[in-house]
Amino acid sequence: MWDDEEDKQEQKQRLERELERRRKQGATLVPVEVPKSTKLARQFWGQAWQRHLEGYADYASRLPQGRSYLRQGHVFDLAINEGLVTAIVTGQTIYDVQVRIKPLDEERWEHLQSQCSGRVGSLLDLLAGKLGDGVMKLVTDPCEGLFPQPKEIKVICTCPDWADLCKHAAAVLYAIGLRFDAQPELFFKLRGVDSSVLVRGASSALNAQVLSTDAAQIASDDLADVFGIDLTYDVSTDK
Repeated sequence: MWDDEEDKQEQKQRLERELERRRKQGATLVPVEVPKSTKLARQFWGQAWQRHLEGYADYASRLPQGRSYLRQGHVFDLAINEGLVTAIVTGQTIYDVQVRIKPLDEERWEHLQSQCSGRVGSLLDLLAGKLGDGVMKLVTDPCEGLFPQPKEIKVICTCPDWADLCKHAAAVLYAIGLRFDAQPELFFKLRGVDSSVLVRGASSALNAQVLSTDAAQIASDDLADVFGIDLTYDVSTDK
């Protein structure tokens, strides 16, 4: 028992020394804030990311450990960029974690744009997840939607665990979902796509509809001028 206590104390001191060394090298060591509620993610994109991860059978054994690690405040300096997430995770020592994700396949992205065309009202609605059920099903579809497949995710951790997913990386995966809660635009950045394209598709469809209506009205007005008749006359009212 005494040896165990000595080991824990030595481990704590070693960790503090390593943290101090990192600070001197410029690391900010900002912890990922975790809500005190029973749910980790509480907004649309964070929850969708979490559900998607939990659908991976290969991750099932490590995700619960990752949730616990995240809740215990072990994840620091989470950074999300196009195709890459980095973080520092503390344990017996400090581990550097990278999550590399392939950009969304161009063909799949174009297909989604086509399917969603005219159905996304605004960028704010898109980022808030305030979409119709049809669009939600499209973007969250496990195979054809915006989320990466397991083969598109490569996890690298400096810990000695050689499993496909260690608990440190699992904690980072969950932390990503929390960041999406606060900054949903980072999801699209991570996947390497421009979210505004989906909104522009809606604008184009609306403009096309307006132009079509305007053209019909102009044609009607021109004919009325030429023939001196009112083309808006409703024949159903003629008795």
